[in-house]
Amino acid sequence: MNISLFITCFNDTLFPETGKSTVQLLERLGYQVDFPREQTCCGQMHYNTGYQEETIPLVKRFVDIFGDAEVVVVPSASCAGMVHEFYPKVAELTGEPELVTAVSELIPRVFELSQFLVNKLGIEDVGAYYPHRVTYHPTCHSLRMLKVGDAPLKLLRNVKGIDLVELQNSEECCGFGGTFAVKNADTSMAMLGDKIRHVKNTGAEVCSAADNSCLMHIGGALSRQRSGVKPVHLAEILASTED
Repeated sequence: MNISLFITCFNDTLFPETGKSTVQLLERLGYQVDFPREQTCCGQMHYNTGYQEETIPLVKRFVDIFGDAEVVVVPSASCAGMVHEFYPKVAELTGEPELVTAVSELIPRVFELSQFLVNKLGIEDVGAYYPHRVTYHPTCHSLRMLKVGDAPLKLLRNVKGIDLVELQNSEECCGFGGTFAVKNADTSMAMLGDKIRHVKNTGAEVCSAADNSCLMHIGGALSRQRSGVKPVHLAEILASTED
């Protein structure tokens, strides 16, 4: 199976280690990974802020680049959710039957990383080693849009050396929500305060998630409070070994 990696613009710009870890992990499992250099933003930021028509070129670009891919893996539940949930709606806006068909055929081949490993490949133990106390924040898009369930936790529970601790009220939003954190800063910070309190109460060294957007938000507060807790993407934990 050949895998095409959609790294997402957010990861590419701010969190390159997540992409590197995803490739390292998949190659360790025996898969060939292709990284189309022409890829760019999924269009979520545009769509969610009311610029639906401006999203159309980005959807067309995604389809052009990944349309022939056997499988597309995305280390971001948020961006994978955009493809699954909103690409059909954007395609309908164009009135182009060919694009509607192309999107509907491509969506079943687009997977968030943990979904791909657990649900597609049936792998729960990737041979990782990570001797740290970790808590996991299930992001809103992974829970409510993609419905990944406990796939990330199944993977984390099989990491050797890990001390995985449950996060209280884990399903509550961290308050990021893209531009929500900018437009509704006071509400966002109140939500973030609750999340940070729960993270710190676990005594964890690391807070992990399947979205770097949430981890950026959470990590910023953890850093400002000098908590000593690091935000680490799920892919980076799963890529870690004893070597």
